[in-house]
Amino acid sequence: MPSRRRQRIKLGATAAVALFVGVGIGAGGSGSASGDTTDAKAAPGPTVTVTEAARSEAEPAPAVTKTVTATATATVTAQPKKAAPAGPEATFSGEGEYLVGEDIKPGTYKTTGPDGEFGCYWERAKDASGEFDSIIANNNLEGPGRVTLHKGEYFKTNRCAEWKKVS
Repeated sequence: MPSRRRQRIKLGATAAVALFVGVGIGAGGSGSASGDTTDAKAAPGPTVTVTEAARSEAEPAPAVTKTVTATATATVTAQPKKAAPAGPEATFSGEGEYLVGEDIKPGTYKTTGPDGEFGCYWERAKDASGEFDSIIANNNLEGPGRVTLHKGEYFKTNRCAEWKKVS
């Protein structure tokens, strides 16, 4: 009886080793994790080309194309480009305070005038202090108007229709 028991143990051990070797070969594929081939005699696999269009909210990005030659499956993920900051606006609301060059672009703007029955007030200022001495120029409009704004100035507007850049 002891010899039959040894035969069964040997047979079980051999089967277990064969199972582990088979699983290891199947899970490992024909290459390592970095894509290097471990078998020097392996023929090159098919060429796979994956093309995806990267998307961006601000502007369309060029298509991203990756070509991979391997005997194993390759996964390529195209990452969308980050949208560039919008920058200063060329059109803005007739209600608020804006830093020229940061919130709005320098240049000449026009408005159709008051946004309601009360007059439209605008002010160019050298800083955001709100002090009387910081005012460079201001006006109360009953109709259409224009103003030229320079980088670094603060522009305050109340009760005006939308301002649009003209130059």
